[in-house]
Amino acid sequence: MNYQEERFHKLKYPGAIDADGHFIEGPKLWLEYSEAKYKPRALQFKWTSDGVQYLEINGRPSKISRGATISGAVFGTFGNTRESGRWDPSVPYGECPNPAMGAFDAKGRIERLDKEGLNAAVIYPTLALQWETECDDADYAQAMCRAYNRAVLDWCAEGNAKRLIAAAHLSLGDPQAAAHELERAVKAGHKGGWVAQFTMTRKPHAHPDHDVLFAKAQELDVPLGIHPTWEPPWAFSGRYAFDYVHRHTFWINVTAGDSIRQALTSFMQYGTFEKFPRLKLVLLEAGAGWISYWLDRMDAAFSSYAGRKVPLKERPSFYFHRNIWVSGDPDERALPAIVELEGSDKFFWASDFPHSDHVTNYIEELEEMAGKLSAPARQKVLGENVAQLYKLGV
Repeated sequence: MNYQEERFHKLKYPGAIDADGHFIEGPKLWLEYSEAKYKPRALQFKWTSDGVQYLEINGRPSKISRGATISGAVFGTFGNTRESGRWDPSVPYGECPNPAMGAFDAKGRIERLDKEGLNAAVIYPTLALQWETECDDADYAQAMCRAYNRAVLDWCAEGNAKRLIAAAHLSLGDPQAAAHELERAVKAGHKGGWVAQFTMTRKPHAHPDHDVLFAKAQELDVPLGIHPTWEPPWAFSGRYAFDYVHRHTFWINVTAGDSIRQALTSFMQYGTFEKFPRLKLVLLEAGAGWISYWLDRMDAAFSSYAGRKVPLKERPSFYFHRNIWVSGDPDERALPAIVELEGSDKFFWASDFPHSDHVTNYIEELEEMAGKLSAPARQKVLGENVAQLYKLGV
């Protein structure tokens, strides 16, 4: 494979684990891994008569995943900046001419980990972060999750399943089915699961209807993550008066973390951690510098009249330190201070590789950030916390 030309920097600190890496799924993944009943409607790529590529979801053309947004010129490249040219929409998905090493292939990903000095990476999807935003069929969503979960285990095994760690995609459209899938996936080799930052039912993440999934995650003793995906317009962050800016990717990217904060708050509002004291919740791809402010805000509201109906025995910050972990970004200037303030056992770091909305020097940024931590804290944040939470033997 002809990889994108890159300059690698090897992390000088040993034992690092990427808590949130990604891979680019093959264009026929769902056609190959879906059960026979769903193959005719499985996620697949098609073209309009005038040459526009689109993703077909449950037999319907996507309104969002089409044209340049799914071009092979963007999926697989890494480090696009303001100066990068526009993507060629005519390049089919999955046919990036010079992909970043390890974006598509698991063996290349292991080679990349070696070059960067990383022990392992927890693997999340790319295309699977898009389709659920246009899906309102809970049964279909479960089927597509199952297909992806089978496929990602095979992908990780092609490289090294001890270093490429699969997390199962779950959908809260049917929480009972999601609980069954988490159990099946964990038995098959997944180390945990994750859900999107919105729900197709529009019920808050911590709504009691979802307790069956939380109970199963607690029973299996595996972490449950909330990972940002593309969102339906009704779930966008921001006031209705600002609706116009939702057309712009800058606004969407900057405000995307709001949904994770709202999801976190719902777990306090509904008292989830009182019902499930051993539930392990992971907040992904929303940064970590905000967490102390949010804990202060929740604690203050809880202590006031606003907290009268919140079914918690302790302040929200107590449950954060017992039940929650946060993935930070290497370029967060405040991260060392937040780690010191809230505790080094609560944080990971993540690359988001190979998504194109990031710069390529994340290892240099990680090394600079890690150098500002004490040696014990550095060891925990770089890899020890992930290894312990996901029970990794690396």
